[in-house]
Amino acid sequence: MKRKLRVPSLSAIVECWQREATRVAIDKARAVVSGGAVPPNTAIGRLSDTEWGWIVAAVLFAWINIRARQAVGNGIGINKHIRDTGLEPDPWNIGAIEAILPELARPEIDWSKSLAEFTREEMIELLGDAYNLIGKAMLARDTGEKLVTRRLPLGTAEQPEGDFNDELPPL
Repeated sequence: MKRKLRVPSLSAIVECWQREATRVAIDKARAVVSGGAVPPNTAIGRLSDTEWGWIVAAVLFAWINIRARQAVGNGIGINKHIRDTGLEPDPWNIGAIEAILPELARPEIDWSKSLAEFTREEMIELLGDAYNLIGKAMLARDTGEKLVTRRLPLGTAEQPEGDFNDELPPL
């Protein structure tokens, strides 16, 4: 009896890689706990920020590791397997957009008005500024250039150590 050879569909292959990335990420999170970085029977609500950081880092690094292996194994590059999450809106874009919000919120804009109350000219100016800032932010994100801002994450209370007096490139 002859058997027909079936090739798995692309979606089945992608799903297999995603399951593997998730499995390894969970294994690495468990390894953080069993390895002593987090006390084994600590209730989730009692974890410190540092302990959460260990777990999250283990999960992220494991997931990225498997997705990078997928990129190499499939010969498709990191954008397809690591950056293209399939989520809408795209987290890579959200991060770039969030970075420009403080700069976009200029004091000369009357923020007491709703957007519906903006004049046509005010709306064009706001959207034009947003478009330019988002473009710079995405370029900075993709090339690593310091084109937009140089500030701490929101909510960061203390200055990190290091020399931060080097010059920024002109915009």
